[in-house]
Amino acid sequence: MEKVRTAEELAAQQREISVAEFFEKNRHLLGFDNPSKALLTVVKEAVDNSLDAAEEARILPEVFVKVEMLGEDRFKVTVEDNGPGIVKKEIPNIFGKLLYGSKFHQLRQSRGQQGIGISAAVLYAQLTTGKPTIVESKTSPRGTTKIFHIKIDTLKNEPEILKEDEVKNGLKHTGTRITLEIEGKYVQRYHSVDEYLKQTALANPHASITYISPTGEKHEYRRAIKKLPKMPKAIKPHPYGVELGILMRMLKSTPYTKLSSFLQNEVSRVGSTSAEGICVLAGLELTRRPQDLTHEEQERPLKAMQKVKLMRPQTDWLSPIGEKNILEGLKNMIKAEFYTARTREPVVYRGNPFQIEVALAYGGELKEKQDAEIILMRLANYVPLLYQASSCAITKAVTKTNWRRYGLEQSGGKGMPHGPMLLLVHMASTWVPFTSESKEAIANYPEIMKEIKLAIQDCGRDLLRYIRKQARARRESRRLDIFQKYLPLVIENAEILAESKKKHNIEPILEKVVNADLIEEEEEEEIVGGENEEE
Repeated sequence: MEKVRTAEELAAQQREISVAEFFEKNRHLLGFDNPSKALLTVVKEAVDNSLDAAEEARILPEVFVKVEMLGEDRFKVTVEDNGPGIVKKEIPNIFGKLLYGSKFHQLRQSRGQQGIGISAAVLYAQLTTGKPTIVESKTSPRGTTKIFHIKIDTLKNEPEILKEDEVKNGLKHTGTRITLEIEGKYVQRYHSVDEYLKQTALANPHASITYISPTGEKHEYRRAIKKLPKMPKAIKPHPYGVELGILMRMLKSTPYTKLSSFLQNEVSRVGSTSAEGICVLAGLELTRRPQDLTHEEQERPLKAMQKVKLMRPQTDWLSPIGEKNILEGLKNMIKAEFYTARTREPVVYRGNPFQIEVALAYGGELKEKQDAEIILMRLANYVPLLYQASSCAITKAVTKTNWRRYGLEQSGGKGMPHGPMLLLVHMASTWVPFTSESKEAIANYPEIMKEIKLAIQDCGRDLLRYIRKQARARRESRRLDIFQKYLPLVIENAEILAESKKKHNIEPILEKVVNADLIEEEEEEEIVGGENEEE
């Protein structure tokens, strides 16, 4: 018979684990669940960091990526940028500690939000090869290059510096270079490093990206525009989107000693009149100290905030790619016959502002995929989403749109349409609702789905007009050929039968017939284009 274990014996086994130790055993949550995806994720996190660093310093990004094959399943990844560099004391923390960064506590549109990405790549490198990550950084054109060989102490979630150096002839310019040795698998298909960098260049037309693949092939994605995107600003939590737990933390940590001051200064869109109305509805004094509120009293302001009429969250602080820039990126990447783009006005979900952009390219070199499914590119805050497509709000909105209405083939009016088209959908937001920590799919919020469909319909109408115009041009060309071929014979024989010596000019007759038909078709198109598209 087994010995019964006491509560004290069981308690002795309990211990705290660090976030690094947790992700060490659950690396799939961060996108390292198979070798090919792991290689892509490492490159993605490093490139995202490089683009963010340059843009925040208001420098046009120049990113160099090299992936070298060291063995059948081992690669060396090097990513270098021309950003401002990183100060010496921060290098170990940024690369050697999970959940360390400047973005998590801010509501601001950015590529990364959790402070996990690049340090997770460092963790993956040491897990799979045992090798430290080498970080080189230079903050002044004439300064020295700081070099660190870093691992992560997973039990403490602290950086472990194996080697530290400072050299004069390191990086040629300011910026950062990171080198990781990892286990992975290189593939040349949609879910690949090649495809990620291609889509990143398209979504970031202001960036210049040079990529050397494991096969030694060099790809240069030159910037299509020389203007940086607008710098997004941080906004405060909006009352309609804040949750009780967050509000409780804010009340405890606020420096303000009056509830009215807290509401006006730490929550967006609340003025003195609104703050007073919230306090009255909550049954709390304006001068009440926020830190002294009981749990029951902390719930009251939250409920009151939902009842007070407030202005919508600020939406002008987002930074979309922009219609003109998306089109420049598409034209720089794909030779098509027709392009169109739409950037919707900002709207809100759960108190968070977001903006949807849709662009498409049709025909041209895409005609090779005439009978195949369209190419769909999903993006969130300038970052391509290559995995978990079926779980993403973007895919669901695309497949629920009736594309036959816009001239494409689609079985049963649902599912992915077929045709020579590339469709790009981008969501810009202060907080993208990803379905997991690996940030690969957007959650299906009704507000988000609705905006995507409306933007798709806008571009779809443009596409339909183009397809009709091309079809009409081909039809009229064929008709004109027939008229030009046979009408002179008809006229000639008619003149012979009539014994007429007068020669008739048929050009004005042809022009009159063609123009009459064109006017009739344009009027019909205007009627169809005005139909209600609500589905």
